[in-house]
This record gives sequence, structure tokens and C-alpha cells, in this order.
Amino acid sequence: MTQHTILGAPSTCHAVIVGGGTMGADVAVVLLRAHCHVYVLETRIEAHEAIREKIAGNLEMLGKGGNISLLQVVQAADDIDWRDIDLMIECIPEQLALKRELFAALADKAPAHALLASNSSSFPISQIAEGLPTRNRMIGLHFFMPAHIVPLVEVVLGPDTDPARAQGLADFMRRCGSVPIVVRKDVPGFVGNRLQHALAREAFSMIEQGIVTPEDIDNAVRFGFGFRYLAAGPVMQKEHAGLDVHAAAAATIYPSLSNIAEPPPVLADKPRLGTIGMKSGQGFYAWTPATIAAERRRYDEALRAGLKILASDLPPIEP
Repeated sequence: MTQHTILGAPSTCHAVIVGGGTMGADVAVVLLRAHCHVYVLETRIEAHEAIREKIAGNLEMLGKGGNISLLQVVQAADDIDWRDIDLMIECIPEQLALKRELFAALADKAPAHALLASNSSSFPISQIAEGLPTRNRMIGLHFFMPAHIVPLVEVVLGPDTDPARAQGLADFMRRCGSVPIVVRKDVPGFVGNRLQHALAREAFSMIEQGIVTPEDIDNAVRFGFGFRYLAAGPVMQKEHAGLDVHAAAAATIYPSLSNIAEPPPVLADKPRLGTIGMKSGQGFYAWTPATIAAERRRYDEALRAGLKILASDLPPIEP
């Protein structure tokens, strides 16, 4: 093995995904559909069969090949032959101490050529890697749920990350059929979540001011400018419309946009009151088991339809 192994064909890659929850299982699908050899490390042995079934079902649903026989679900790190591992992706709960403990343990297990990635959406890779001898090959690899349907993956460099390794990982993810972006500065929220939160800040501020209802916010995005985002992102959109038009509108609108540093009460009060959405049966919308099931079914079908629309723009899988 060499440090360049990760740059090769996915079918030559041996990967470990630590954590067999929803995100870990879906990331396994991303790799398996490109014929990677995948270990899923999950300490809850009682969950192993369900993990295998979920991964097999999602591979079949995608209809993009993949080989479930390349999957092994194991209970302990010692069940893995680490000498062959080229990539590790951490998908454990969002607790910084747990993540640091995991990566510290892997310093003695993962071979020197292996890339060590974290799917964390909360903690910069620089915090997880701080003081660890492996920090030059530690990288953020942030997928979006559901990872096997949403094509984007963020490759995030920490201050000590080897840029060549990061670019190699981005190239590898493209061969797996994902759309990677390289985030060159380890800023909070990376890119995707920063854009989402910028939009959400204005949305919740307008709800707080009584300008519009939550339902109308959702409709404005889904059936207005958000509808166009399947065809072009916000920069390309303005290339179509004209940057002169956008710059003039921005000069008028920007001064009135929300720049508050904390969530407005209309959002911040929700967790305090226990009205946190589907999980509690009440958020901005009221939920019952029946309406939750119907909405999740509609949402999943819409995502799959969107994936079909984007299919011709996605990188081909190169196993």
C-alpha cells in the first residue's frame, strides 16, 4: 500500500465506516455502489442484521449496481485488518470527546497512507485533530442526509491537512458518483450549512416580525427561487439574470436583511417549550403519526425525483 492508494479506482479501496446509524449506513451505500470494500464498525451487535438489510435495500432502490458481498459489519476495531485500509469515515454521535478518543485510538491502527475523515457537521476537523499525530491526514468529509440520495459531499481541510490528500479524496468521491466541493478553510458550518443558516435566519426573522407565515416561507422557497436551484445555483442564476440587476437589487435589500447574532424567539422558544417538530408532534406545524408518515413518504419521493432530474449532471461512477 502507498499513500496514493486512495486516488485509485474505488474498487481497489478498502474503507471503514465507524458508526452504523442512519448516516453511517447511507455512507456505506455511497461507497458500495462504486464497488469499494467496506467495513461498518458498529458496537451494537443486535443492530447488525438491520444495518445489512437497510444497506442492501438502498442499493437495490438506487439501481446503480454495487455489491453487497463487499460489505462486512463488525463489532470491534480488532475485527478489521487495518493493514489494508485506505479510508476511514467517522459517523459516530456529535460529541467532541468521543470523536477525539476515536481518532486517537486509530493513530496506532490505521496505516500511514490511510485518510482519516470525520462526517461531523458540528465540530471543525481542526478541533477533532488538535494535538493528534495523524492531523495532516485528517479531513472533514461532510455528507448531507440522506447521504445515498443527496449528491453533495464537503471535503474540509483543517490547518494541518495535507492539501494533496484532500484533493485526492475529492477526486475519489467524484469517482464514487458524488459531487464534492473542497472547503479550504475550516469555518463553522462549512459551506452548505452556512448557506442554509443564512437563509433560515432571514426566514425566521420574517416570521418573528409577522411579515409571513411558516407555510408561506416554505412555499416561497419550494415554488419560487428554490424551484430553480435544481437547474442552477445562486451564482449561476445571476449569470442568467445579469449581475448588474443583482448588484442593484442587493444594494437595496442587503441593508434591511437580518443580521442578528442569535436565533429570534419564534425559533429559540421552540426547544424550551418542547415543540421541536415531528419528534414531539408539534413545531411550526402540528403532527400525528399518520401525517408524519405521509410527509416522510412525500419528502423521500420528491428527493428521488430530484435525483433523477439531476442524473445527467452527476459524475459517472468509476468503479
